[in-house]
Amino acid sequence: MRKTAGVYTNDKKRPQQDLVISGQVEKFVTIRPQHANMRGFVGDSVKGTVTIIPEKKYPFKILNLRAKDGKYIKYQLEETKESNTFAYKLNIENLKTDAGRYYDSIILETDSKIRPQLSVRVYGYLRPRKLE
Repeated sequence: MRKTAGVYTNDKKRPQQDLVISGQVEKFVTIRPQHANMRGFVGDSVKGTVTIIPEKKYPFKILNLRAKDGKYIKYQLEETKESNTFAYKLNIENLKTDAGRYYDSIILETDSKIRPQLSVRVYGYLRPRKLE
């Protein structure tokens, strides 16, 4: 990874300096998809699944999960195998009964000292049914 930041100074010869920060970034976890899109019509069953796969170099267990708000979603975690490796399936179900949008996050508490918490964003959008 490589990032550049411009720094402004009061030095007349060098009023601006570019700082470059670079380093190796290792993947800790694969979250597929990166967030849950809960889209549908009012009255439909709207569900989604997010797969969480720990990297072999950084194994972890999910100890607990909670929603930031939890008003419009129900969720459940199950252990599974994904391509011969240990994984989790986070099943999410919409609870909203009227048209509109919502946003929430599901916080996954892990036993890892590197990443004690992971977050899965949930975006919801229920459209009204057209009258015929």
